[in-house]
Amino acid sequence: AHGKELLKLGYTVDQVVHDYGDLCQAITDLAFERDAPFAIGEFRTLNRCLDNAIADAVTEFSYQRDTQIARQHSLDANERFGFLVHELRNALGTATLAIHALELGNMTVGGATGTVLKRSLSTMGGLISRGLAEVRSGPPEQRHTFSVASFIKDADAAAQLVASAAGCVLKVPAVDPLLAIRGNRELLLAALANLLQNAFKFTHANTEVALTAYESGEHVLIEVDDHCGGLPPGSAAKMFAPFSQHSHDKSGLGLGLSIARQSVEANSGTLTVRDVPGTGCVFTIRLPRHGIL
Repeated sequence: AHGKELLKLGYTVDQVVHDYGDLCQAITDLAFERDAPFAIGEFRTLNRCLDNAIADAVTEFSYQRDTQIARQHSLDANERFGFLVHELRNALGTATLAIHALELGNMTVGGATGTVLKRSLSTMGGLISRGLAEVRSGPPEQRHTFSVASFIKDADAAAQLVASAAGCVLKVPAVDPLLAIRGNRELLLAALANLLQNAFKFTHANTEVALTAYESGEHVLIEVDDHCGGLPPGSAAKMFAPFSQHSHDKSGLGLGLSIARQSVEANSGTLTVRDVPGTGCVFTIRLPRHGIL
């Protein structure tokens, strides 16, 4: 019980041992103050008791610490697996919508919808490859400079299908063609897709979702505005937590916003949300501007 309690208090193994050393010193000092000297046999008995207590406390402390570490590793692994499944499901959903659109319109895969399908399949392949690479040797570094306008165009193409299925309109104003950022393009594209998916899920029917990108000093801001009616009090601080769901629809994993924030932060950016009471909310990705193309 003592070893478990010391772990909760943040002790190290050394401190557990020293804790019992302090106890021995306190008993010795108290005996001296009370003028009650130890007999040799009594002192040996005290030391033997303390040795047993130290052994038991350190054993339990180590067991509890190892259990705690194993539990945290399990939670981390579960979260990473959840992220992978979530991203694969998003890409699969977009691919499925593209196939339905191709079938209904009797279109060829050579057009814009076919490009969305190919990109979704490529995204799934990339997610699987990245997962395998992390298992083997850790996440690979895939940063390069790219056009913001092209980036937004790719996000727009896939999102229009989802917006149509959700019964809302996606508005995407023109972006400065010379504006550029640097980072992992696929990771950031997945983050933006998650924000758009979230907007389509919560915005009211027959309303508008806006995707805008513009320069602000030394940064590029990418914003997703929805018409969800505004955020409940206190929800903004909690909505980026993993496995956090904020609607009655529990079909998802509650990972989209958490994945988006981690992806943006991994690319030296920030992701924040601003409430517009009575109207909706605005998610803002802020990334360092990387020169001009």
